Amino acid sequence: MITFAKAQAASLTATGVDFAVTIVLKECLHIGYLPASISGTVSGGVVNFLMNRSWVFRAHDGKIHFQAAKYIMVWIGNLLLVSGGMVVLTKYAGLNYIVSKIMVSVLVGVLYNYVLQKKFVFK
Repeated sequence: MITFAKAQAASLTATGVDFAVTIVLKECLHIGYLPASISGTVSGGVVNFLMNRSWVFRAHDGKIHFQAAKYIMVWIGNLLLVSGGMVVLTKYAGLNYIVSKIMVSVLVGVLYNYVLQKKFVFK
């Protein structure tokens, strides 16, 4: 349970970076919501990988390039799920892009990211 709580704290930190980048790019630089979201997801992904490796799973013994390669495979799935879900909820359900991103990110984070990172990336 402690590992799950730490993973959620790392996820929240990475999500903060993700949303900050997304909102700054969309609202201040007037970039489209999808490229802004993808840029945010990339930024948050880097933060999440580093926090998970060093703090959550304490996976220093594993070779970083192998862990990074596995993380990228999982992260690509995350990117596709979040971006696709966000487009569906924003474009077709008429939700605000931030609300869409929050809803999809929470579901993907708990049901997809945590499980695969624990069992596959940092095992």
